[in-house]
Amino acid sequence: MTNRAYVIAGSEATGGAGIQADLKAFQELGVYGVGTITCIVSFDPKNGWGHRFVPVDPGVIADQIEAATACHDLDVVKIGMLGTPDTIDVVAKSLEARPWRHVVLDPVLICKGQEAGAALDTDQALTARVLPLATVITPNHFEARTLAGMDRIDTVDDLVEAARRIHALGPRHVVAKGGTELPGPDAVDVHFDGSDVTVLRAPKIGEERVSGAGCTFAAAITAELAKGAEVGAAVATAKAMVREGIDRRLTTHAPFASVVPVAPRP
Repeated sequence: MTNRAYVIAGSEATGGAGIQADLKAFQELGVYGVGTITCIVSFDPKNGWGHRFVPVDPGVIADQIEAATACHDLDVVKIGMLGTPDTIDVVAKSLEARPWRHVVLDPVLICKGQEAGAALDTDQALTARVLPLATVITPNHFEARTLAGMDRIDTVDDLVEAARRIHALGPRHVVAKGGTELPGPDAVDVHFDGSDVTVLRAPKIGEERVSGAGCTFAAAITAELAKGAEVGAAVATAKAMVREGIDRRLTTHAPFASVVPVAPRP
């Protein structure tokens, strides 16, 4: 039987992030990908490559979820960018309507194309409705600080404290990512499962953020879980895949490079 993984996320027109990156990661890891689009983000090359954000109608999102789950036996899903409280509501109701073996949440808390008040409403709805449903949540440095209610995350101990605080909000596993923002020569992530803390380290590949790294990381975890891996092993594979993807990053006409999702070398 072919392993299947499902993603509910936004479309990013340059191909470097969003559902485009997710499906590439699924394919690279040998999993058949099924996807539902929640919003459309297109960078504006005439305006500093800022975000243009268009939400998909909630009824259309519900239709996509209905079709995908009727067609395939899906029990592992990644949740990416949702973008509005209405989108969060329809996705949360769909998640609650069926059993899931794993829900992987990449908690995209802000889109630069949104007004600040709308972004805050979205953040609060995501925390209340979707976060408690997650098996695994993968916040980056900014998202971890925001969800944990911390002013700063400057050390690995701070990152561990953030993971503990986020775990108290409901998810079973928290993978808090230090990325390029955490000082030091290593890219450090911490995995907290409610009792044990695992620190994952690897030398940084440059100091610039690369588009699609967070999407690819969560998607790789999702794909590995769909194949039957334990969470810890899935996280390790995801970190290796993202490092490989950053190493092979694609330079474009935009002022940022994009991850190239490739299966990690043995």
